[in-house]
Amino acid sequence: MQSTLDEATDPWGVKVERVEIKDVRLPVQLQRAMAAEAEAAREARAKVIAAEGEQKASRALKEAAEVIAESPAALQLRFLQTLNAISDEKNSTIIFPVPIDIIRHFFKPNE
Repeated sequence: MQSTLDEATDPWGVKVERVEIKDVRLPVQLQRAMAAEAEAAREARAKVIAAEGEQKASRALKEAAEVIAESPAALQLRFLQTLNAISDEKNSTIIFPVPIDIIRHFFKPNE
């Protein structure tokens, strides 16, 4: 832009140092393209943020699993806390998981 201005004003001995653009009218198609590009960039950033959140959550779950693995009673206490939280919600159905080790004794093949 500077070279174009210089070419036009040099024969008159004028040097243009600054130009201020006050009103720019863009074609509607260009406006839509720019909006689509901005939306795509926002969505890409949102995906990156979501992926980072998933990574942090998986690390926290891994640490929780390690803590629970150290103490068998911790898993039972967490299970009871979950049941307590479910009962506070006034649900009509509660699913009560039973460890496979307990059920296995009832279904032993006849020896």
